[in-house]
Amino acid sequence: MNAYIFPGQGSQYVGMGKDLYEQFPAAKLLFDEADSVLGFSLSKICFEGPEEELKQTKNTQPAIFLNSVVVWNLLKPNDAAMVAGHSLGEYSALVAAEAITFADAIKLVRLRGELMQKAGEENPGTMAAIVGLDAKSVGEVTSGASAEGIVQAANFNSPGQIVISGSVSGVRKAMELAKARGAKMVKELVVSGAFHSPLMQSAKDALKVALENVKINDAKIPVYANVTAKPVQKADEIRELLLQQVTSSVRWEESVIAMSTNGATKFVECGPGKVLQGLIKRTVATAEVAGFDKAGDINAKENL
Repeated sequence: MNAYIFPGQGSQYVGMGKDLYEQFPAAKLLFDEADSVLGFSLSKICFEGPEEELKQTKNTQPAIFLNSVVVWNLLKPNDAAMVAGHSLGEYSALVAAEAITFADAIKLVRLRGELMQKAGEENPGTMAAIVGLDAKSVGEVTSGASAEGIVQAANFNSPGQIVISGSVSGVRKAMELAKARGAKMVKELVVSGAFHSPLMQSAKDALKVALENVKINDAKIPVYANVTAKPVQKADEIRELLLQQVTSSVRWEESVIAMSTNGATKFVECGPGKVLQGLIKRTVATAEVAGFDKAGDINAKENL
């Protein structure tokens, strides 16, 4: 049984999608539609950068989303039993499951990126990766650091790989405590805000209005939600979970385990990079993984 998965922020690179645009008319149509809907050339930022512009959250999010949906459309798989996406990737998954249209989703994702970037400027924070501690230990570390400032687990990525998020003082105190507990690696990340933490509340409030006004359909196949790590298909639940996701932890490890438990034996990553394939192999060692990013990957697929 195949699960299709979609990457989140951090998988972007300058030049992504250019070969798809040049080789596949269906890809060109979607890139052109994105530029038209957004009112600026997102495709140019994907293809040419500069990297500093692509790395801006307001551009990164729609760029990764666009490339992921282009790959999904080129594959047109009829064997998708379930889908999931990491943070921003949840929007790509929802388009794949036909819960949201491409045009509506890319507008939402651009807005989400703008709002999260603005929240990061208004309420500066940071994030850090902790490797080698379990979820319980990280919970104790963040609790112990909370007197210094806001800090919580933002991403449960794979066993022993957790990202924390919050105020600079809170995160740095938690980093100290994590090192003292024997974490193998503790590294502050270069980010434009404290994503998936209460410091994103202003982004969440503003996104709520947009989510209330967008048409969401029941998903055709189960979408494993970041907030609950459970399958969702009802439109109203999808809407609420997308809202909660802005300030909640991404429960990716649990989502992968749940998909595996419910029959997924192969996980296919659609979009730039290979981040999720690595996380899945560390979470479910027996899982088969594959990825489609470049034109060569698409051309190598049989019977496309």
